[in-house]
Amino acid sequence: MADSPPADSSDDPPSPDGTPNPSVAKTRSDRVSQVTNRFIHGVELAAAALFALLFGIGVVDLAIQIAESVPTGEITDPNVVIGFIETGLLLLIIVEVYETVVAYIEQSDTRRIVRLVIYTGVIAMVRKVIIFRTTEYSSTLDALFAALAYGTVILGLVLLLYVERSVGASLTPE
Repeated sequence: MADSPPADSSDDPPSPDGTPNPSVAKTRSDRVSQVTNRFIHGVELAAAALFALLFGIGVVDLAIQIAESVPTGEITDPNVVIGFIETGLLLLIIVEVYETVVAYIEQSDTRRIVRLVIYTGVIAMVRKVIIFRTTEYSSTLDALFAALAYGTVILGLVLLLYVERSVGASLTPE
C-alpha cells in the first residue's frame, strides 16, 4: 500500500523494511535545533551588549547633566535633583534588564531570573512613585487612580518577592 516513504522525508534513505530512517530524521532535527539555539544565543548576546551600551551612554549623559547644572546653580533645584534621581533609577532598571538577559544566556536557575524580574519591577515602580506629580493628571481623581494603581503594583511585587523568598528558602536543600 505504501511502497514509497512519506513526502517529508524524500531524501532520507529508508530502512530495510521501507520505513523512514529515524536516525537521519533525528540528525536533521538536531541540526535545526542547534542552528536555532545558536541564533537565539546570538540575539541574547546582542541584547546584552545593547543594554550595556545604553547603560554606558546613560552614565555619561547623567554625568554631563550634573556637570552642566553645577555652574548655573540648578543643582540646588529640587526638580533638577529629582530628574537626576529618575535618570539614575532608569540606569538601575537597565542594569537589572541586562542582568536578566545574562541570566538567560547563562541558563541560570529560573528562581534567579524571576527574582531579577521582580527587582526590576520594584525599581521601576519606585521610580514612578518618585517622579509622580498630581499636576500631570487632568483631575485629582485621575491622579488618585494612578496612585492606587502604582500602590497595587508595588504591593503585588513586594508580595511576590516575599513568597519567592519564603517558598524558595523551603525548597533549598540544607
